Amino acid sequence: MSIIIYAEKCTACGQCVEVCPFGVLRLEGEVLVVDEGCNLCGACVEVCPEGALAVPEAEAPAPRPGVPPDGVWVFAEQRQGRLAPVALELLGEARRLAEALGVKVAAVLLGDGVEHLAPALLAAGANKVYLAEDPALADFCEGPYTSALTEIARRFQPEIILAGATYLGRAFIPQVAAALKTGLTADCTAFAIDEDKRLLLQTRPAFGGNIMATIITPRTYPQMATARPGVFKRLPQAASGEGQVIRVELNSLASPQSRFVRTVEEIKERLPLAEAEVIVAGGRGLKEARHFALLEELAELLGGAVGATRGAVDAGWISYAHQIGQTGKTVSPKLYIAVGISGASQHVVGMQSSDFIVARWPTWGW
Repeated sequence: MSIIIYAEKCTACGQCVEVCPFGVLRLEGEVLVVDEGCNLCGACVEVCPEGALAVPEAEAPAPRPGVPPDGVWVFAEQRQGRLAPVALELLGEARRLAEALGVKVAAVLLGDGVEHLAPALLAAGANKVYLAEDPALADFCEGPYTSALTEIARRFQPEIILAGATYLGRAFIPQVAAALKTGLTADCTAFAIDEDKRLLLQTRPAFGGNIMATIITPRTYPQMATARPGVFKRLPQAASGEGQVIRVELNSLASPQSRFVRTVEEIKERLPLAEAEVIVAGGRGLKEARHFALLEELAELLGGAVGATRGAVDAGWISYAHQIGQTGKTVSPKLYIAVGISGASQHVVGMQSSDFIVARWPTWGW
């Protein structure tokens, strides 16, 4: 779909060609031509003096003929036979979205010898689990994982697919979206449903975190988005754990362009930030690196972990492993103590899900 041109009104003045940010408008003599790549931004409509251009009205996705949507899916990321926490977090959010749409929740589990993980997914909120096992899926490689999830999505046709914005999700989920010819919104921090149009409202930071943008994909299925770990909460109580486990036999898997060699365990913090119920975080307001020792002492007394802003990390006061925010980790502790942190949106996006926030700064930015 592209911009609408009313040929009888167009005077071939060329103003729209000059302002098109994507360079897809051109004049062939007196005829305006729209090449592929128009994203309906409307810049040309605003400058047209004759009113010869218009943006088509957004429409809700048309239901597939004879095929009811299969509901809200969550890619159940697992590594070496252990579920990633973000998969369980997203199942809780998927349950809320599915209730608004009146559909079911499904988890998609890929791997080899991972059937034992299905009960945990059902307990976390899934109504059913699509299980695809193959030796080629034992260790993550983009090609086999992309073709597996793409094939399952084409076969069962979900309405929405959610996945974690982890290194694994970032590596292959965009390829799945491209294969399905649909849109993808990355690093979302909130979801909602437009119940009239059955649209997923996908909110994420934009323009360097200075604004929060809500994005929709109204013309393509499935609606796809990723969310950073720690943004959403798991279901407060485990679901019944009852549901279907549907084993999917894959027709073919793409040959990997890369080869898995081995897993190198990362250096673990005393208490990982993502798991800490109490976090004491410091920013530039601490003035010097030595003042982080006070935060470490307080965190140890409270049984928590130490966090930091990007400014403190860039200053060399503490390592990147402690960074919280848009370019660091996302956390959701019960108690977040912010010391010397101004409250910039880039940092807030990484800790806004905290239950209680205690801030010590003369001009905390909220």
